[in-house]
Formats: sequence, C-alpha cells, structure tokens
Amino acid sequence: MGWNAFFAEHFAPYAEQGYSVGRITLEHKRVYRLQSEYGELLGEVTGKLRYEATGREDYPAVGDWVVISPRAEEKKATIHALLPRKSKFSRKVAGSTVEEQIVATNVDTVFLVNALNNDFNLRRMERYLILAWESGATPVIVLSKADLCDDLDARLNEVESVAIGVPVHVVSAEQGEGLEQLSPYLGVGKTIALLGSSGVGKSTLINKLSGVEMQRVSGVREGDDRGRHTTTHRELFLLPSGGLMIDTPGMRELQLWEADEGFRGTFDDIESMAEDCRFHDCQHLREPGCAIQAALADGSLDQARYDSYRKLQRELAHLARKEDARLQAAEKDKWKKISMGQRQKKKKV
Repeated sequence: MGWNAFFAEHFAPYAEQGYSVGRITLEHKRVYRLQSEYGELLGEVTGKLRYEATGREDYPAVGDWVVISPRAEEKKATIHALLPRKSKFSRKVAGSTVEEQIVATNVDTVFLVNALNNDFNLRRMERYLILAWESGATPVIVLSKADLCDDLDARLNEVESVAIGVPVHVVSAEQGEGLEQLSPYLGVGKTIALLGSSGVGKSTLINKLSGVEMQRVSGVREGDDRGRHTTTHRELFLLPSGGLMIDTPGMRELQLWEADEGFRGTFDDIESMAEDCRFHDCQHLREPGCAIQAALADGSLDQARYDSYRKLQRELAHLARKEDARLQAAEKDKWKKISMGQRQKKKKV
C-alpha cells in the first residue's frame, strides 16, 4: 500500500503505544474506508482530533496514512492522528469560500490527463501544472484519446511549450495504444493520482491499467466534447502491477491554492526572462530594457501564455490576501476555544 521508511519513522512512537496504522482509500462525509493489517476497515476520527482541527488539512484525505485503534471483529477503527504527508495536491473549494480542498495525498506521480479532442485546453493545463508542482509530486502529462486527434504533432508542440521539462505521453486507452509508456510509473508501492476534467478518459485509463471494469465510464456530450461526471468521489485502487492509483472526479473549476513554488515551476521560462530586464522592479509594461516586452515583440514568448501568467499571478495575490484574513479569524477562534475551556475548568474547581 506504499508503506516505506518515511512513514515507519513517524509511526514508531505510536507503535510503542500499541496503535496500528492504515491508509485511507475512500472518504465519504467524514467516514473513511481504510486498508490495514486487519483488512478493510471503516474509520471515524476521535472527538479530540475533530476538536483540535483548525481546517480541512487536519482531517484525513484519500492517500493518508493514519494512526488507528482497530476493532477488527466489527470491521471498524478509530482514527487518532495523521502521519506527516510526503505530498499533498490541493485546490481552493469551488465558489467564493476561502477553504482548501485536499484532492490526494502521499502521491509520487500526478498524471495530468488531457483529451486530444475539442476540450483540449492549454490554459487549464497550466493550472493543473501549478498545483502539481506545488504538491510535491512529480507531474506527468498524459494526452488521451489520441485516436480523435487529426494533427498530433501540432498538439504536442503546444503542450511542450507550456509543460517545459515535464514528460508527455500520448495514449488511446480505448484502443489500448501507448499504455506501455506509463508502466515505469506504476511500480510496486508507487502511488499515482489521475487528475483532469470530466470526460478526458481517466476512468477508461484506470480500467485498462487494472484489467477490469473498476470505474464506470460515460461518453462525452455531443457538440463540445465535454464529459459527463462519471467518477463522483476520490478513491485509491491497487493495480495488478503493485502500484496504487487515485481516481478523482473531473474538475471543471480548478481554483489555485498556495502555489508559490508551483507557479515558478510552471512559468519558469517567463520568470527566467524577467531576470534579464534592465530594472529589478520592472512591471513589464513600457520600461526600457524590458526582456518580457522584447520577447513578446519578437515572438519568442506567446502573448496568450503571458496573459495567462499575469492572470494567474493576480489570482494568487488575491487569494493570499483572503487567506491571511481567514487565518487571522481561525487563530482568534482557536484562542477563544482555549480560553473558554480554561474558564470551564476553573468553574469545576
């Protein structure tokens, strides 16, 4: 299930206290399915963990290793704590609320699945790349539905222009073509997360790689090639290769969340160009010696990519301001809880 020395080291103090460990494979309204040495168990978090949680990141997510007290005869477990995460893919929840939604944790490789049909979108790909780099996992671009693409070379050139240094693999899961390219990522104990919009072929891909119909598949809508939501929850599967795969619902709206490193990784070409500007505080507008404006003028930097860079930069700045306000409110609420608890203790005394 992906257990290794990293997790064993952090679990050691709990093991001395007689606890067991399990890995979350499915989450549903704060009830968790997990795999353990006792087989599959249903778990719930303790009241203490719930009370001390300051946000969504303090609760288990699919892919997490958790400290448990098993009740094997009941096929249930109590979840006491989360072990530290090696990686975490998060996005902002849809809508205006400033809250983190954890998509998958402890992932080694993120397959960013994009269909080579009418739903192909470079700007959406940039968003996925930002969050993939930020997660701590290694991003890999999987271009699906190759059998529906008339000009594959042109599409590949477009992808490589925004996914600089990222492996790109072209597959047709329906036809069973190109899947062997993905085998090196699916080794024993390695965890892969499948991310992409509805209808890009994630469920078909997981069915082909597993050799059985593990996920239900729907077609795309006629007219725009956009998919219908088939996968409705995040779930971790064990593959015949010994690798593990996390399937996720299609995400049409992908709002960024804490993505400083991921932003730089995705737009390293533009960030590197900016270092050649004459002035360190260059705004890339009309300043003399602006390397960005020069690159736009000679065509070495695509205007659409630069516009996307500026837009995502503004989005992250706006999110940071809202997040600061949220953290201040959460800290205030935390100390209010502590103060109330202390007053109640004094009353009892």
